Amino acid sequence: MRDPVLSVLDLSPVPSGTRTSAALHETLELARTVERAGYRRMWLAEHHGIPSVASSSPEILIGAVADATTTLRVGSGGIMLPNHSPLKVAETFRALAGLHPGQDGDGRIDLGIGRAPGTDPRTAVALRRSREALTADDFPEQFSELRGYVDGFPADHPFAGIVAMPDDVPLPPVWILASSYYGGQAAAAFGTGFAYAGHFGGAHPGEATRIYRRGFRPSDAAGAQDPHVVLAAAVMCSEDAERARALGRAHALSMARLRTGNPGPLPSPEEAMAHDWSPLELQVEQGMAPKMTAGTPEQVRDDLERRAREADADEIMLVTPIHDAAERRRSYELVAEAFGVSGPAVAGVAPSLAQA
Repeated sequence: MRDPVLSVLDLSPVPSGTRTSAALHETLELARTVERAGYRRMWLAEHHGIPSVASSSPEILIGAVADATTTLRVGSGGIMLPNHSPLKVAETFRALAGLHPGQDGDGRIDLGIGRAPGTDPRTAVALRRSREALTADDFPEQFSELRGYVDGFPADHPFAGIVAMPDDVPLPPVWILASSYYGGQAAAAFGTGFAYAGHFGGAHPGEATRIYRRGFRPSDAAGAQDPHVVLAAAVMCSEDAERARALGRAHALSMARLRTGNPGPLPSPEEAMAHDWSPLELQVEQGMAPKMTAGTPEQVRDDLERRAREADADEIMLVTPIHDAAERRRSYELVAEAFGVSGPAVAGVAPSLAQA
C-alpha cells in the first residue's frame, strides 16, 4: 500500500469546567498547531445538542480555520446532507472554495458528506422540521440534486436552470463519510473519496474499503476524483504510557455517557479515574477499545500503521478529544514526530509518512 498521510478530524470538544464557546477558539489554535506539524487536512464535524461537542456549524468553522492557516486543507467531516437543502450546501461550499483558492489555485476546501443526523432523534426532528423528513431514505437523490446545481440538470428536471452561485468556481472535492458498508457502496457509485469512521463505526474497515475500491466508478462530472480512503481513528498520545491510557479512559467515559443516555462535557482523566463505572458503561468502554489507539509515540505509530494496512487506507485522520487543550495539541505533535512528519504541506502536496 502507499504510505498514508496524517490528517485531523475535530469536533471542538468541550472539557468539563470550561465555557462551550472556548472550544471553538481552541479549534483554531489546534489548526495552527497541526499545520506547523505537517498534517495534510483538517475536517470539522457536524453534531447537534451534545454537551461535549461545540462543532454544530462546520461551514462556519471551515472559514475560520482556513483564515487562520495558509496550507492546511480544510473541510467538513461532515455536512449531514439530510439536515440541509442540497442547493444551500452547494452554494456554501462554492463560496468557501472561492474565498480560499489555495496557493496553487486548486483550492483548499473539502466537502465531506454524511447521511446520519449527527444527534438524537428529537433534535433531528427539530433540525429537519418533520418526522417524515427524519424517516426519508433519499440520500442518493439528495446527492444527485447537489451535483445538479453545479453540473446542470436534465432539461426536463423541475430544477433545471437553477445554479449554485458563485458559478465560476468548482464544487470542492467530495467525500462520502460512513460508519457502515452502505457508505462505501455510495462513495464507489458516486465516484467520490471515501472516509470511514473507524473511531466509532460498526463495520469492518478493511471490508468497507474493499467494497469501495472494488465498486469504484469514476464520475463523469467536473472535477472527477481518483479513489482515496481516509480512516478516522481515536488517538491519545503521551510520552508516558500510563498517562496515555488515562487519556483514553476519559474519552471512553465520555462515549459511555453518550451511549447510555447521560451525555456531558468531556471528563478529565482524573474524573474518569474517580468515576463509579456502571456495568453498561464498562461494556461500552470494552467495545470502544479496538477503535482507539492510546500509547507512547512509538506505540501509536505502530498501531496506526497496522490499522492503515488492515483498512488499505491512504490517509489516517486523527480524532483526539483530550480535556487539557495544551495536552491535546501536544498529542498531535507527538504523533507527527513519530511518523517523521515536519513542517506544513506546501502547495497542496501531502507530506509522506514512514513506511506502513
